[in-house]
Amino acid sequence: MKRSTPSFFPPARDRVHEVCGAGVYGFAFALLSQCGGRAIWVREAWRNQQINPSGFADYFDPSRLTICNTSDQTETLAVAEEALRSGAVSLVVMVLGKPVGLTEGRRLQLAAKQGKTRGLAVIPEGMGSNAAETRWRCTPVFETSDADKPRRDSTLQCWELIKNKSGTLGVWHVRWDAASRRFNMVSPVGE
Repeated sequence: MKRSTPSFFPPARDRVHEVCGAGVYGFAFALLSQCGGRAIWVREAWRNQQINPSGFADYFDPSRLTICNTSDQTETLAVAEEALRSGAVSLVVMVLGKPVGLTEGRRLQLAAKQGKTRGLAVIPEGMGSNAAETRWRCTPVFETSDADKPRRDSTLQCWELIKNKSGTLGVWHVRWDAASRRFNMVSPVGE
């Protein structure tokens, strides 16, 4: 039985959200696909994780994404704030490695509201800002074959809404459908 994408996805426009867990990039790419328009991905230049256009081309057109390398988290937050405020892009993704204070978090929220732009902070597990509208934990779901050997389906994920200022929390198992460029709800893997 196919069910629709969670009612909380995509997260609210004009707000900044957070995502953590091993499936953060799949979540970010899916959000990019749903936002339309152009996007900016802001990260510190010293980080060794890179995103490869051929790896996310099934989600959206790589020519719509601008990658901005910064010297440190302070510069990352400043660039993200300006991009949110400008309204020139539909999504601003920022990769953060340190906690964001309440003042910085509120500045990002105000910039998102002013620019009518959605923001997404990719954060380490256990970290987060009190100013974030929602926080998601995204993890891959491992399936087992008949021979009880673990098998990973890269498109099957568990999205858990662990913070929501607007109400309900929840957990969804989702699978990316490259043809329709959307997620479908699936039943959890049986025990």
